[in-house]
Amino acid sequence: MSVTPREKFLEIFPSLVDELKSILVNYGMPAEAIQWYERSLQHNTPGGKLNRGLSVVDTYTILKGHSSVDELSTEEYKKLAILGWCIELLQAYFLVADDIMDQSITRRGQPCWYKVAGVGDIAINDAFMLEAAIYSLLKSHFKQDSYYVDLIELFHEVTLQTELGQLLDLITAPEDSVDLNKFSLDKHSFIVIFKTAYYSFYLPVALAMYVAGIHDEKDLKQAQDVLIPLGEYFQIQDDYLDCFGTPEQIGKIGTDIQDNKCSWLINKALQLVTPEQRKVLDENYGKKDDKCEAIVKKIYDDIELEGYYKDYEEKVAKEIQEKIDLIDESRGFKKDVLTAFFKKVYKRSK
Repeated sequence: MSVTPREKFLEIFPSLVDELKSILVNYGMPAEAIQWYERSLQHNTPGGKLNRGLSVVDTYTILKGHSSVDELSTEEYKKLAILGWCIELLQAYFLVADDIMDQSITRRGQPCWYKVAGVGDIAINDAFMLEAAIYSLLKSHFKQDSYYVDLIELFHEVTLQTELGQLLDLITAPEDSVDLNKFSLDKHSFIVIFKTAYYSFYLPVALAMYVAGIHDEKDLKQAQDVLIPLGEYFQIQDDYLDCFGTPEQIGKIGTDIQDNKCSWLINKALQLVTPEQRKVLDENYGKKDDKCEAIVKKIYDDIELEGYYKDYEEKVAKEIQEKIDLIDESRGFKKDVLTAFFKKVYKRSK
């Protein structure tokens, strides 16, 4: 029976956990601390969809002209999977910290790490250790490679970009203090590009490009110029589905209105509403109350917000497709990489 790409990717993880634990063993850490670290790695890293990690492998496969991941050598696959797991560790680091900041209760169908019995604020240090694991793995598996420093710089840069997006999000839309005057589409754009697009869309592709030997600045820029708008479009689509999608479609019940999220929908609505409607939004947005949420949704319907989203989606999809069509493949970069990402994002709302 053939294994799925996700199962194959997951098979690499236990060896990385063992390798990371061995670092603690060599430092003489007591067994209880090593067990704690392993619990943190297992609870926080492999539970999601793993799309970011898998995208490193998929991108490299396309760049090398293979028709399937199965055509990669065992050694090639392992190196790419390790980079994929480094992104998943980065994601784990962000999410553990994010859940503490947001005071979230569950994540991926289980309690948030800081909510697990006996963890609490120790999760802050665990988040730091998840990030440190990235650089331990890069050092042991890539130090001999010519692009080693490029990988380190890329992770550092994208980490900072994500933290900048998180900072602007936290000070613009705190859950306990609603002020729609702080919101704007420009701020929303900065937040989603920095908080999501760089690490979820650009990072996996750039890592694969370095391993494939395609790292001319012009090619990295070509990738970024498509992947960043695509990442922004993905998040705006997420904002739309949170309000207008069904729970079956999005796998959860949307909470952006009650959580005072700086979503595309509220920002677009603020451009369109009358002064009377604006007053109603001020009084009802960000309240933990189903009736208030229904009032906000009624205004969204009254101003035909869904139609504005559909217009936006059509316009952006066309612009991104035009950019992909113009990609210069003369140095080895392939537009198929970008088309693969575009198809995944576009079909979500269909």
